[in-house]
Amino acid sequence: QLQASGGGLVQAGGSLRLSCAASGHTFSVYAMGWFRQAPGKEREFVKAINWSGGRTHSAASVTGRFTISRDNAKNTVYLQMNSLKPEDTAVYYCAAGPGAGPPGRTKYDYWGQGTKVTVSS
Repeated sequence: QLQASGGGLVQAGGSLRLSCAASGHTFSVYAMGWFRQAPGKEREFVKAINWSGGRTHSAASVTGRFTISRDNAKNTVYLQMNSLKPEDTAVYYCAAGPGAGPPGRTKYDYWGQGTKVTVSS
């Protein structure tokens, strides 16, 4: 199971840190990813990290603003979001699966319930 948390309401330019705690499985061997879905839009890829944390992947829209990291000892992956923009408003989901990280190279079999992020202008 994956449990995402840390969402909330923040002003544009602010920061939030999302967490995704994994349990019940050996997620330390899986790539972990963050996705988001804005109202009326399809779910989109945000960031991913490989099993060791040594390689990350990013959507162009968040590069330079968002950072993904993981602590395998705690079975937790993080998404640090800085310089938030109103267009970052969405429900953020964490996911896990075998693969290298990027959506086309990872089979994301496990999904969390989502945490809502709202960025006000």
